[in-house]
Amino acid sequence: MPTLVTWGEVVQSAFENVWLGFVAFLPKFLGAVVVFVVGLLVAVALKNIVVRVCGWLKLDLLAEKLDLKSWLAKVGLTLKIGELLGWLVKWFVIIAALLAAADILEWNQITDFLHEVLLYLPNVIIAVVILLAGILLGNFVRNVVHRAVKAANLESADFLAGVSRWAIFLFSFLAALVQLQVAADLVRMLFAGLVAALALAVGLSFGLGGREQASRFLDKLRREISS
Repeated sequence: MPTLVTWGEVVQSAFENVWLGFVAFLPKFLGAVVVFVVGLLVAVALKNIVVRVCGWLKLDLLAEKLDLKSWLAKVGLTLKIGELLGWLVKWFVIIAALLAAADILEWNQITDFLHEVLLYLPNVIIAVVILLAGILLGNFVRNVVHRAVKAANLESADFLAGVSRWAIFLFSFLAALVQLQVAADLVRMLFAGLVAALALAVGLSFGLGGREQASRFLDKLRREISS
């Protein structure tokens, strides 16, 4: 004979299934919480370590000597290298902890997304390093060019120094975009066009209006080498 199932049995079976699912999910949830909390603590600790190491290496003082902070202050930005690097390290560890927690909970879509973010984050770090290095190098080259042009008694020292600095800034910016994989083909085309434009500008300046100054500079350089 067919078995009759009462409403009470249906409700009881539903509650049992919910309870069993909760009991099976609870260890995973607790494990994910523990992993995330530990990762958060490690992230904060690593950030503090990075800040202290950068302070010990006196990177901020180096940035001041290379005019990095003063240049950024002109555009309304305040830079602390230790804080920046510490912030990047902290969020790298936090995202890694979130990835591990999502993997424990078997949230596959979130896991895949965080995995892509985690793989992309090193590109961001490298791009930031490229930009900072470009700013440092640009300021250094500007000072060198300015002193060299002044020593050669040539005109437009400020102009040539500024052009050299901004050229390096632009190159580093384009290199950072390539590292971030932002329209890489377009950036490469712009980079090639910029190099060609600079080469043409330099050639025209020496071939037309800058012939006399270039001759004076080369004569002075020849005398210094001969002496």
